[in-house]
Amino acid sequence: MKKVEFFMLLLCLIAASFLVCADPPTCPADLDGKCSDSDDWKGDFFPEIPNIKYEGPSSKNPLAYRWYNAEEEILGKKMKDWFRFSVAFWHTFRGTGGDPFGAATKYWPWEDGTNSVSMAKRRMRANFEFLKKLGVDWWCFHDRDIAPDGNTLEESNKNLDEVIELAKELQKGSKIRPLWGTAQLFLHPRYMHGGATSSEVGVYAYAAAQVKKAMEVTHYLGGENYVFWGGREGYQTLLNTDMGRELDHLARFFEAAVAYKKKIGFKGTLLIEPKPQEPTKHQYDWDAATAANFLRKYGLIDEFKLNIECNHATLSGHTCHHELETARLNGLLGNIDANTGDAQTGWDTDQFLTDVGEATMVMMSVIRNGGIAPGGFNFDAKLRRESTDVEDLFIAHISGMDTMGRGLRNAAKILEEGSLNELVRKRYASWDSEIGKQIEEGKADFEYLEKKAKEIGEPKVPSAKQELAEMIFQSAM
Repeated sequence: MKKVEFFMLLLCLIAASFLVCADPPTCPADLDGKCSDSDDWKGDFFPEIPNIKYEGPSSKNPLAYRWYNAEEEILGKKMKDWFRFSVAFWHTFRGTGGDPFGAATKYWPWEDGTNSVSMAKRRMRANFEFLKKLGVDWWCFHDRDIAPDGNTLEESNKNLDEVIELAKELQKGSKIRPLWGTAQLFLHPRYMHGGATSSEVGVYAYAAAQVKKAMEVTHYLGGENYVFWGGREGYQTLLNTDMGRELDHLARFFEAAVAYKKKIGFKGTLLIEPKPQEPTKHQYDWDAATAANFLRKYGLIDEFKLNIECNHATLSGHTCHHELETARLNGLLGNIDANTGDAQTGWDTDQFLTDVGEATMVMMSVIRNGGIAPGGFNFDAKLRRESTDVEDLFIAHISGMDTMGRGLRNAAKILEEGSLNELVRKRYASWDSEIGKQIEEGKADFEYLEKKAKEIGEPKVPSAKQELAEMIFQSAM
């Protein structure tokens, strides 16, 4: 066969891979089947995948839970209520495997190669079937992930409404709801300078209109939270940036969001998702402490909580545990994006969290927080570029859920056994003395402390017992 003929044949095969045929309306959603591409199509998107069940730690079945048992009680609460697991629509149903160095690698059987409203509806049906087979009640979305952008704001809103009506219909008779929704204020070129911090007032207004609509549809679907991720809310260089003015504008934007939330009766939590950089060189919500400081400065501390993403914690130079504790101690822990990065890669790789030790530390913070409802654990994670089977979507989520389930069991064991807490108590035992009490109650001035220092003399500094603490922690793995 000539090279030209072979190339043309290859193009034809690729084109054929995106075709979806007609009749009957209930056939499997595979490329070899006969399927309708109408809005009413109700095919089986995952015909080879059973409902995922708990089979216990000894199971060898990759399509079963080993450690996550939804109905099992841990520390007085069902596992499903500790986690409130959520599927990220953007990674699961819009992720292509493409990267800056290569084209897409994933061609799901139900895709027809378009970004039409009809295709958006098909993805939504796939989403609900996926959730039901996983046994998960929550999902998260950006407005432009679930419905195509239009040529005008009005057209975009119309597209979104059409898809949202289908989601509302699919929710009937189930517990499935959005854990949170958000507006995508980073992909379109209009947001190159940011949305709420853009140097162009028209962009600010457009961003506000988009958030308004996204908040409305989240509320309409019974969503329990609304997230702000400011990927473009920051700067590349201060040489051309009025940082003070941009921060003021961001605060005004959040104030307007709070006011509109109350106006429409949305009871959900407003969440800010910290990230230090990428795509912006320096984002204004760098980490949990920076976000908390911003909220306090502008009097918004009681109106927001934080959505902590573990991979973002890594990029900011912290551990996920540190960010969770910072949020918790400030009364701001509202939601967790359960993912991780690669220690050898300096960008946001959004991998499924499969490190049991990290999961254990995460769950120690969640337990001490008393849970995170109405927030939950959202799998803001994607398949690796090289993982291309539909089955891999399930395996990845099962692995992530099992890791977190194992982390919960370990954390409960550590806290119930008490050795780690006792080690910490002993380390700070000197603060339970009279002088410690006076200091902690704000009653010790420098004159008093000088007197006590002379009485005590050279203080004895005990060991921190770090290796013992690590031994206790590792023994629970």
